[in-house]
Amino acid sequence: MQHIQAATEAAGSSSGGGSNYTFLIILLVLLVGLFLLSRRTQKKQKDAQSFRSNLTPGQDVMTASGMLGRIVEVDGDEITIESTPGTRSRWVRAAIAKVVEPTAATDAPAVTAGSDATDDDVLEVPDDLSGLTGDGSLGDDTHRPDDSGKGDGSK
Repeated sequence: MQHIQAATEAAGSSSGGGSNYTFLIILLVLLVGLFLLSRRTQKKQKDAQSFRSNLTPGQDVMTASGMLGRIVEVDGDEITIESTPGTRSRWVRAAIAKVVEPTAATDAPAVTAGSDATDDDVLEVPDDLSGLTGDGSLGDDTHRPDDSGKGDGSK
């Protein structure tokens, strides 16, 4: 009996010690993870603070709420932004989210009256469905909607 009791105590102490080591390893992994996360958060905060301290007039910026504008004045912790010509608003420096690139004109050329677009390029769309045939195309040229909106082509 004493032999069985001694074996049971030995087995209990070895499994208890193993669980203590497992707990310590898990605790160590969690602490290292928390340390790494806090370092990354601190780095982001330092980068944001450095970015905000280097704001100068003339930069196009976006606020945290999404307003776009150009910095016209920096006075301590207050920044004056002009969103449209003549419309200025004051913001706290911490509200500036990022610097944006100035918007450029669209690259697509605009079609003007003097351009080389011909009448063949213009698609005529009727005001209502009365001028369409069953296949969805315009019928003959005499049956087009007129200015009166009746669609019979006669005036």
